Amino acid sequence: MDNPFSLKDQVAIVTGGSRGIGKSIAHHLAAMGAKVVISSRKLDACEAVVEEIEKAGGTAMAIACNISRREECENLVKETVAKWGRLDTFVANAAVNPVYGPLAELPDDAFDKIMTSNVQSAIWFANAGMPHMAEQGGGTFLIVSSIGAVKGSSTLGAYGISKAADLGIARALAVEWGPKNIRVNCILPGLVKTDFARALWENPKLREDREARTPLRRLGDPDDIGGIAAFLASRAGKFITGQGIIADGGVTIAP
Repeated sequence: MDNPFSLKDQVAIVTGGSRGIGKSIAHHLAAMGAKVVISSRKLDACEAVVEEIEKAGGTAMAIACNISRREECENLVKETVAKWGRLDTFVANAAVNPVYGPLAELPDDAFDKIMTSNVQSAIWFANAGMPHMAEQGGGTFLIVSSIGAVKGSSTLGAYGISKAADLGIARALAVEWGPKNIRVNCILPGLVKTDFARALWENPKLREDREARTPLRRLGDPDDIGGIAAFLASRAGKFITGQGIIADGGVTIAP
């Protein structure tokens, strides 16, 4: 039997792929045989990840993209297809969170920035990439959401709203593109030790409290998420679509 987890001959794009969860996803996809495009705003950071993947025997390239700019989002897909001739997996991982505080103090421009980068960009990427997937017989679109989508917060409300919207996007796209054999899912990480969440996990009191309330008694590592993306991109996940896969060590089910 062929390896159902193999991604051989696939082409994948990972936004926010230069560090943290995105970097882990890129490494996992490459390890399973995919050619991977590493994308973020800073090209040099992406090129460093490309070098790591190539040293490990994988294939990758770097393309800079600011997810708040539609033309750059569309160009990311265009350059990928021009280089490698196809697109099998898109991972919309990059996100922003420029504010910390209650919604009562949320500036309009900050909310607009969050929704453009975390929500609208996923639609731009889908509209640019899915026609290529449909033409070749199918593909996978993944959005890295957050357990903030299913939990309330007095300080990260705007971010949570955007991550909840990602679930809605995944369900809508799964219905729209399912007949073309395109699967769309979200991954909802809990607190993972990344630069993005450093303010939370570097605070000893907050970290101890979170670990005590987590059934697995630890925070997440980026590699706890990378393998989930690789699974969903593979034939092993071929009957899963429109879902939100929670990976949080059990926080959301704990008393």
